[in-house]
This record gives sequence, structure tokens and C-alpha cells, in this order.
Amino acid sequence: MNENVKDVMENLSADLMISNASPNAADRRCGYAAVLGRPNAGKSTLVNKITGHKVSIVSPKVQTTRRRVLGIQIKDDAQIILVDTPGLFVPKRSLEKAIVNEAWQAPKDADLVVYMVDVTGRNHEEDLELIARLPTNIPLYIVFNKVDLVDKAKLFTVAEPFNKLNKAKEFLMISASKGSGVDDLVAKIVSELPKGPWLFDEDQISDAPKKLWASEITREQLYLQLENELPYETFVETEKYEVFDNGSVKISQAIVVARDSQKAIVVGKKGQRIKDISMRARHEMEYYLQQKVHLFLFVKVEEHWMDKQRFLKELFS
Repeated sequence: MNENVKDVMENLSADLMISNASPNAADRRCGYAAVLGRPNAGKSTLVNKITGHKVSIVSPKVQTTRRRVLGIQIKDDAQIILVDTPGLFVPKRSLEKAIVNEAWQAPKDADLVVYMVDVTGRNHEEDLELIARLPTNIPLYIVFNKVDLVDKAKLFTVAEPFNKLNKAKEFLMISASKGSGVDDLVAKIVSELPKGPWLFDEDQISDAPKKLWASEITREQLYLQLENELPYETFVETEKYEVFDNGSVKISQAIVVARDSQKAIVVGKKGQRIKDISMRARHEMEYYLQQKVHLFLFVKVEEHWMDKQRFLKELFS
């Protein structure tokens, strides 16, 4: 090819790349969607479903989520930043008050609120009261979750008082666990996001540091394996997170409980329970990290840890 022609073609190609890239950059959207609701409404399940990753842990135990967690997903030209929040409830202890305060902070900086309602619940008066407290200056989408578990008559009965509030921009029916209706919700979220540059890298799916994420994975296994035997007063602290040259990871964690009797529950007969917890947590970590994980757990007793500032700072810093 003639050198002059080659130069012209290369310049033309570069100009075309710029002209094609500019509109995409200009059309980009980015914003925050605060996901709120009472405990076990399905908030974390929804965030995990949208991001396609375990951003937040999930268990049948109420108040599993203790702090705000960001789940990040890209949909076409939009970067959706989902703010998974602790369940809203009436707090009593220092930790509970900090958890609820953490949840109420989310709508203040959000571009829209997704309030989730568990349609299988019997009493939704508290949901109505909580929705009445939400700010009126940002769009509110009320999402009725777990619709696959009730009939249409029940759905109508549940939805009617929410409609009378005349506060929501729109109502949506979904099943977060099965994914039904989630795509429609994502489209609504995208429509509310302001135009602007993306705030996170394209491959980033959460803002949680790996040490904190690893702690949450182990805490999830505590809840799933011990169920009703496990008291609410548990805390997992990742004390070491070391990455070796061969790509493997060494993680040392302390499971903090409030009493010696609780320590015995976690450790189990001849240490079998803590071995099972460690094995399943390690497998979960390896699946998502795609790295070999060496996990070391031990249990320590800290009386009244829920009221100690050191642990509250670790949770919410």
C-alpha cells in the first residue's frame, strides 16, 4: 500500500474510533439504587441475582446483613450501584442501633429507592410505616417479592394498602430467588440513573474489601450450619489475609462469641462442627476467588462484644 494512502487510512480509522467511542461515553449513566426493606425481605438475594455474584451473604436468620454493601453491575451503557442494606427493625442494643442507622443512611445519597416487601408475611403495617418515613424527593419503587409463593388473591390483598399511600412511582412483582421480574426491575433502575461517568472499574462487582468479604462468607456458613443453635451474638474477624506467589491465599479468622457456652456450640463435639464450617466456607471462597484457599478458624469469647466500640468500628468503618 502507498505510504500516503496508508497514513490516510490509519488516520481515518482513528477518527472513526473516536467518533464511535464519544457517543457511548457521553450516553453513559451511573447512579445508586438503595435497596431497603424489613429483615428477610430478599434484599441480598436480589442484589446477588442482579450482579451475578455473591456480594451479600444470605441466610434464613433475620438481620443477616449488618452493613451497607455495594453491588455493582453494568447494563448496556449504565453502571448500576446497588446499595444492599440491613433490614429495618426496632433496635435495642448498640449494635442493632448502628445497623438500623446504617440502613437509613442509604436513601440520603441514592438516586432511587427500591423498597422490598415480602408478600408471604402476615403483617405489613410496619412496611407501610417505614415507607412513610422515606424521602419524597427521589423515585420510589415498591417491589413485592416472593410472588411465586402466594396466589393472585393474596397479592391483591397485600398490594392494596401500599397503593393507597400514593407514594410509589411504580409497583413491581418479582421472585428474586428465581429471577422472575428482575429484568424489568433492572430496566426501571437504569431509567432513573443520571447521565455521568462510571464510578467503578468495569470488572468490579463490589466495594467490600476481600478481608471483609471473607469474614462474611464464614459468617454465612455459621448461620446455615448451626441455624437456631447459633445466637445472634457472633462476629467473624479476618485477622490475616495473605496472598502467596503461587496464587494461593492464607486466611486466618476469629469467630467471636459472647459466652463459653456459645463457643462450645461453634466448636462442636471433638471440633467437628468448626471443621465443617471451615471446609464449606473455604470451598465457597475458592469458587468465587478462583484461588486455592487455606482457611484457619478459631473461636474466642468476648463478653458484651456487641456494645464494644472496637467491633462496631470494624463493622462500619
